[in-house]
Amino acid sequence: MGWLWAIIVGLVLGVIARGILPGKQNIPLWLTVVFGILGSILGNAVAGWLGVSHTKGIDWTRHVLQLIGAIVIVAVGDMLWQAIRGRRGDRQRT
Repeated sequence: MGWLWAIIVGLVLGVIARGILPGKQNIPLWLTVVFGILGSILGNAVAGWLGVSHTKGIDWTRHVLQLIGAIVIVAVGDMLWQAIRGRRGDRQRT
């Protein structure tokens, strides 16, 4: 059940991150989920470093840090995806 929950959270965070970022992100949905999962992991790590990973009730700080992590990873991942896809497209044309 843990993996299923990670995929669902990754999908939600990735889609929200894509919605927040300006412009169009040209990454496929499966990569959005992966980036969302990685952002969640990054946000949890930062929350742990800040000492806010275990609080009573809804941990809004941790959730905001997870979303920020997803935004950063989706933005960087989209740039890398475009660079890789662009290079691949150039090779196929020659």
